[in-house]
Amino acid sequence: MNIQWIDTMTQYQEIYQLPMEKRRDYFRYKMMGPFEDMWSTIQVPLKPATEGGYDVVMACEMMGILALNEDERGLAAVDMIKASQAEQTLQRSLQECVRYAEQAELRVAREKLIAGMYFGNPEKLKPHNGYSGFGGIPGYIQLYIYPNEYNLKRLPALIAHEFHHNIRFSYFNWSHGDVTLGEYMIIEGLAESFAAAMYGEELIGPWVTSLDEDDLAYSIEVMRTVLGNKGFDGISGYMFGDEVAKAQGYTPVGMSYGAGYAVGYHIVQSFLKRNNVSIVEATLMKEEDIIQGSGVFG
Repeated sequence: MNIQWIDTMTQYQEIYQLPMEKRRDYFRYKMMGPFEDMWSTIQVPLKPATEGGYDVVMACEMMGILALNEDERGLAAVDMIKASQAEQTLQRSLQECVRYAEQAELRVAREKLIAGMYFGNPEKLKPHNGYSGFGGIPGYIQLYIYPNEYNLKRLPALIAHEFHHNIRFSYFNWSHGDVTLGEYMIIEGLAESFAAAMYGEELIGPWVTSLDEDDLAYSIEVMRTVLGNKGFDGISGYMFGDEVAKAQGYTPVGMSYGAGYAVGYHIVQSFLKRNNVSIVEATLMKEEDIIQGSGVFG
């Protein structure tokens, strides 16, 4: 597989030298242009149909990317990324994941994988300890990071998680309108289990580690009754928890941060151990078989 890593650190240094009126076009065409097919797939235009309309700049800021006028924060982040050699770590980790997948005969349904790291808004990404990502369309990975001591050391696990989405969605289709809560939990549980298998459980994300034992048990009981709920809007509150749901305009359902991710990870881990199955084998299995074989819901 051919990996194209976008040199966003150079791009950020260039964009902060531009006057504000030129930054939006630089961002949409230079920084997001390589991802145009990805954005088109999820119906986000690079350029708005009308002045001030919905476009990739607006979508990115809604997703938590740092606003284009945040020069001081952005330049500080460039310095932190360079000092930590985070880009080199991410590129090396992505190559390791690709090699592992190829040796296991798991494929991504694209010949080229385009990947890049973009600065996140630390306030919007606060629930996630300053980092997140998107790998839901095979052939593309974007990481959103505002660097700090916690997330910099967890970047290999983050890119492994997003790369696993590329693999899973090369074998299984999914739709925002039709995805069930059970399916979504297994998608995320598999991805974080892949990250744990690659880089160790100590580096997995807060989205699966934030629940204590009692909260996990409560969340499992709630999820038991709503596994078949469908549609991204209807299940996001269960997946993300109330804090994130409110911030993103979804209906809160009384869940803690990352509840669906944590339960999904617990289900997958239980399934792997109970059945002596590898993450490679589980990657190609249907979500209902993993849920039933996990024993989590009895």
